[in-house]
Amino acid sequence: MRAILCKEYGPASNLVIEEIESPVVRGRGVKVRVKAAGLNFPDTLIIEGKYQLKPNMPFSPGGEMSGEVIEVGEKVTRFKPGDRVAGLTGFGAFAEEVVVSEQNLLPIPDSMSDEQAAAFSMVYGTSYYALKQRANIQPGESLLVLGASGGVGLATVELGKAMGAHVIAAASTDEKLEVAKQAGADEVINYTNEPLKEAVKKLTHSKGVDVVYDPVGGDFTEQALRAMAWNGRHLVIGFAAGDIPKVPANLTLLKGCSLVGVFWGSFTQREPENSAQNMMELMKMFSEGKIHPKISQVFEFEDYEKALGALTGRTATGKIVLKVGA
Repeated sequence: MRAILCKEYGPASNLVIEEIESPVVRGRGVKVRVKAAGLNFPDTLIIEGKYQLKPNMPFSPGGEMSGEVIEVGEKVTRFKPGDRVAGLTGFGAFAEEVVVSEQNLLPIPDSMSDEQAAAFSMVYGTSYYALKQRANIQPGESLLVLGASGGVGLATVELGKAMGAHVIAAASTDEKLEVAKQAGADEVINYTNEPLKEAVKKLTHSKGVDVVYDPVGGDFTEQALRAMAWNGRHLVIGFAAGDIPKVPANLTLLKGCSLVGVFWGSFTQREPENSAQNMMELMKMFSEGKIHPKISQVFEFEDYEKALGALTGRTATGKIVLKVGA
């Protein structure tokens, strides 16, 4: 089988496609013929050695995929060969076959395409966990989504609306904000044209926002924190801007607000039953037409470097997907 391999840390140009042996399946493992793989920001970090997960070399990157079950381990009870599945791999999805733990897979409905399924688990799983378990967001509360046109950003806009929040989308261009509007944003902020803090204060009539969803980091974190409402929750998702911010701790005291870390991958391992319940609820939302995975671009397997470049260039609106098998 073919796999995209990382043999040394560095940019995507260091990756290579090679023929390797098919993985062995045992226990609760499920071997999947990969149809499509979703790209996520951690994929760019893991190949550079900057992510908390550091697989042994050589390894195939790719944290989520969709495909068809071809073999199951002797302890597997939920899946059988021929089932369509989507799931989380941590790494290894940029390959024609991968073995995934049974608990990290979910069945996908006939109405969901392979590309949609590959773009579903991580962004919606992260965003739903953030809003439901970490923020405990309530109907009528205000939600500010930074980086609102990216994969997790658009998922959060949709989920925020589905959960009854008043959603304010923030992004760097009017074109990106138009995509957020189409996803259901009530109001938008172009933080290239106006300071984020002042724009939020204006839209909330100086009250501030109840929940901030922050996958961006950099200078925007402190600006958003300064625009928090009393008892607000600032969700720390990631640092797409590149810089990990060092915020003045006194702001949390003055605002009576909380900085809340969101590590969805750890949640799925530590609380598998709650994670599975979340995914069931998300699939129900999809079936009811409340959420619609947006695919920005689909790249052929051989064009993995262009695909990762589109992700790091932050030009995509929605998810980028790599087509792996027919």
